Amino acid sequence: MKILHLDTNHPLLLEQFAALGFQNDEDYTGTKNEIAEKIHLYDGLIVRSRFQIDEAFLQKAVNLKFIGRLGAGLENIDTHFAKSKDIFVASAPEGNRNAVAEHALGMLLSLFNNLNSANRQVKSGKWDREGNRGIELEGKTVGIIGYGNMGKTFAKKLKGFDTEVICYDIQGGVGDENARQVGIMELQQKTDVLSLHVPETEGTINMINTSFLDSFQKAIWLLNTARGKCVVTEDLVTALQSGKVAGAGLDVLEYEKTSFETLFSNDMPAAFDYLIKADNVLLSPHVAGWTVESKEKLAQTIVDKVKAAFIS
Repeated sequence: MKILHLDTNHPLLLEQFAALGFQNDEDYTGTKNEIAEKIHLYDGLIVRSRFQIDEAFLQKAVNLKFIGRLGAGLENIDTHFAKSKDIFVASAPEGNRNAVAEHALGMLLSLFNNLNSANRQVKSGKWDREGNRGIELEGKTVGIIGYGNMGKTFAKKLKGFDTEVICYDIQGGVGDENARQVGIMELQQKTDVLSLHVPETEGTINMINTSFLDSFQKAIWLLNTARGKCVVTEDLVTALQSGKVAGAGLDVLEYEKTSFETLFSNDMPAAFDYLIKADNVLLSPHVAGWTVESKEKLAQTIVDKVKAAFIS
């Protein structure tokens, strides 16, 4: 089989596919139109998030047998149309779930201990111990929305912190020894820390809005290592200003381009200007799942899934 690689990844991807007898071709700079004109030559496609693999593109991929996506989400691929064409689509949430969980935990502990502001103050010569008095995770209730690969791994990381961990998911029966599955009303009643681990779908876009945040009985801390468009930034800022949200750790932003490689399509929104100045907001550039180890794990996961599907 001939495989076209659209993004650079860990070298094991090329090495192991070659060892399986596949032909690897690489095109990391061609436009979508240029790739579309030659996609009929390929049996496999390896992507991250460079552009949308939509119906029009897939119509030209007449010989395509599989798409491997080096990441967790599949929102940049028309999976329904791919399925109708019997194209095997594989993502790799197993590859970066540990990285995402550790990043979320790191953000939470940093927020609770004011490390964002304390670091900046000490480096500027300010020594304010009382102003940076932290709070402890012990005794808090952590609510997780989306209890798949990422949510389950985050819950596992919390086992040693003497917290209550509850989870909400559209699928029933997903709770385990690390988190008790609850309904949305109990989640909103008990949660102190809310962590998002959902894919980007029609049901999750803009799900964290004013109405949703106002339904929580306590002031919550919000973590988002999922997708930026799940949170309405202006509504989050309003909740931060009112104290309804005590603080936020955001690895993803509503304003990201779909390629995740750059931030703004247009000018900087006023809501983002607030976020970058707020001491109780911690930001990172969509790197929760972006570790040295996850780069290798993601590649290995895709190789293993393609091998299982096509090599007997």
